Amino acid sequence: MAIIVNLDVMLARRKVSSKELAEAVGITAQNLSILKTGKAKAIRFTTLEAICAFLACQPGDILEYRPDGDSPATQGD
Repeated sequence: MAIIVNLDVMLARRKVSSKELAEAVGITAQNLSILKTGKAKAIRFTTLEAICAFLACQPGDILEYRPDGDSPATQGD
């Protein structure tokens, strides 16, 4: 998929657990896990807004567009 979810990176930077974020945002741990692993097909703007507000970040810190077939190792080469 061309959209990469970097939520786990932001959680680590902010030293916040998935459980804390799920409780603060009001979503289930299971749905947060689906989002973290990139298996989600969509995200509501209200959920994204709540995540960004809690983690004090921008949507671009969480979501990244990477063309298919473009792996992190080949970027910037």
